[in-house]
Amino acid sequence: MNKRYFLQANAALVGAALLLPYTNWRAATMATSNTEYEITKSEEEWRKILTPEQFHVLRKHGTERAHTSPLDKQYTQGAYVCAACEQPLFTSETKFNSGTGWPSFFNPIEGAIGTTVDRSLFMTRTEVHCSRCGGHLGHVFNDGPAPTGKRYCMNGVALKFIPA
Repeated sequence: MNKRYFLQANAALVGAALLLPYTNWRAATMATSNTEYEITKSEEEWRKILTPEQFHVLRKHGTERAHTSPLDKQYTQGAYVCAACEQPLFTSETKFNSGTGWPSFFNPIEGAIGTTVDRSLFMTRTEVHCSRCGGHLGHVFNDGPAPTGKRYCMNGVALKFIPA
């Protein structure tokens, strides 16, 4: 392998990695059927009720940039609901500062979420979605605080906060 080939191959890999957030291949391969959920809407109906950023995250499995959501530092008493269907997902009692830049919780409201395996980006993670509408919320990791040891790392744009 010569140096020119090595540099060209690495440039192609870096370019592909940089373009990955702007492609829809992941959404097409991970989209779940609308028929599995209590609330079902067409793509056009979702676009009418969600902002473009909410649509990208909730319906196309996108991710907001870290440290951009005001909900990351929200610690008032209340509930966090799905931005698409307003199903209660988490309470403020389970919220903690994970330092990741996304709102994080150690326990969801019972029955509020579902999970699927996400094998994108060359890794395996557990994706979290709303059990009522199927909206993508974020991922759950096994590095959270007691008592569950879980960190539900959510996209703030996928949530709405309702003060108590």
